[in-house]
Amino acid sequence: MATTKTEQRTQPSAARGLRWVLLALCVTEITSWGVLYYAFTVLSPQISADTGWSAPAVTAAFSAGLVTSALVGIPVGRWLDRIGPRWIMTGGSVLGVLSVVAVAAAPNFGLFAAAWIFSGVAMSAVFYAPAFAALTRFFGTEAVRALTVLTLVAGFASTVFAPLTAALAAQLSWRHTYLVLAVVLAAITVPVHFFGLRRPWPALVIDHRTESPTRIARSPSFLTLIAAFALSGLASYAVIANLVPLMTQRGIGTGAAALALGLGGAGQVLGRLGYQSLVRRVGVVPRTVGVMAGVAVTTALLGVFTSYAALVTAAIGAGVVRGIMTLLQATAVTERWGPTHYGHLSAYLNAPIMIATAVGPFVGAALASLLGGYAAMFVALGAIAAVGALLAYNPASRARVSK
Repeated sequence: MATTKTEQRTQPSAARGLRWVLLALCVTEITSWGVLYYAFTVLSPQISADTGWSAPAVTAAFSAGLVTSALVGIPVGRWLDRIGPRWIMTGGSVLGVLSVVAVAAAPNFGLFAAAWIFSGVAMSAVFYAPAFAALTRFFGTEAVRALTVLTLVAGFASTVFAPLTAALAAQLSWRHTYLVLAVVLAAITVPVHFFGLRRPWPALVIDHRTESPTRIARSPSFLTLIAAFALSGLASYAVIANLVPLMTQRGIGTGAAALALGLGGAGQVLGRLGYQSLVRRVGVVPRTVGVMAGVAVTTALLGVFTSYAALVTAAIGAGVVRGIMTLLQATAVTERWGPTHYGHLSAYLNAPIMIATAVGPFVGAALASLLGGYAAMFVALGAIAAVGALLAYNPASRARVSK
C-alpha cells in the first residue's frame, strides 16, 4: 500500500518528537541526580564540620530520603501508568527545588532530616524509575535503545556535578552552595519537564492475557525476582562506598584508590554500550543470571586480590556489570510481563533496590567490623550476590509476554 504524503510528514515528525522526549529526560536526569544525589557526596563532610552533627547522622538523614523515595515510588508508579510523566515529573522538580532550599535552611538536625525525607518524595518523581516508564511507553519496541542512551548520558551526572559542587563549595558555605544548586535545578528541570514531556501519553493496547498488576506483584516469580535484584544491588552499591577503604587497608594511597573507583565508573559506560547487543543474543533469564553472577564474582575478587593492578581490573569489571544491572532492571518487567503495568510493577521492583542503595554503605561497614576487615566483607558480599544470581534462575519467568 502506498504511503500518503500526510503519513510521510507525520512519521518524521513523530520521530523528532520522540527525540525531544529523550533529550529532555537526558538533561533532567543529569541535573536531578547531580543536585539531589551527588552534591551530597561532596558536601557531607562540610555539613558535618559546620554543624557539629556526626557524619553517620548526616548520612542517615540522606539515606532516609532514599528510603522514602523507594516507598513513595510505588504509588507514583501507579499514577504514571494512568496519566503519564509530564505532570508527575514537573511536580517532582518543583518539590525537589523546595526540598533543596529546605536542606540549606535547616536550623537543626531534626528539620535537616525532615528536609531530606521531603527530598525523597521528589526523588521518586524525577529519578530513573519515572524516566524509564516514560521511555518504555513512548518508544515501544525501540525502548531498549532509548533506555541505553538515557543511562549512558545520565551516567555523567557525577562527572558534571561533583566538580561543580566542589568548585562552589570552595567559594561558598554548604548552605549557599545548595541554594545555588536549587536555582540550577529550578531553571533546568521544571521547564524542561513541563515543555519536553508535552507529547500525548500513548494509550495502552491491553492484552487480556496479561494478569492484573496486583496478582503479578504477589506471584512467586515476581517476589523471587525482587529478592534477586535486591541482593545483587546491595552488593553492587556497597562496592562503590567501600572500595576506597578496602584499598587503603591494602596499603594503597587514597589518590590511587580514588582512580580505581573512577575507572569503575568508566566500566559502567562500557557495560551499557554493549547491552543492546546482549539483549539480541541472550535470553532474559540467562542474561539476568549471568549479570548477577558477574556482580558476585567481581565483588568477591575485590576481597581476594591484593595487587593494585588486579584490584583495578576487578573494579572495572564490577563497574561493567553494575552498568548492565541498571538496564537489566529497566527492562525486567517488560521482558517478562509486558508494558501494560510497567510503572506499577517497576515501582515494586525498584523499591528494594533503592533501599539497598541507601543501606549498602552501612551494611558494608558493619560487615567489615564484624568480619575483621574489608577483604572479608567483600567476599561475604560476593556470596550474598551469588544467592541473588541463584534466585534469578526462575524458569517461571522464561516466557516473554506477548505485547
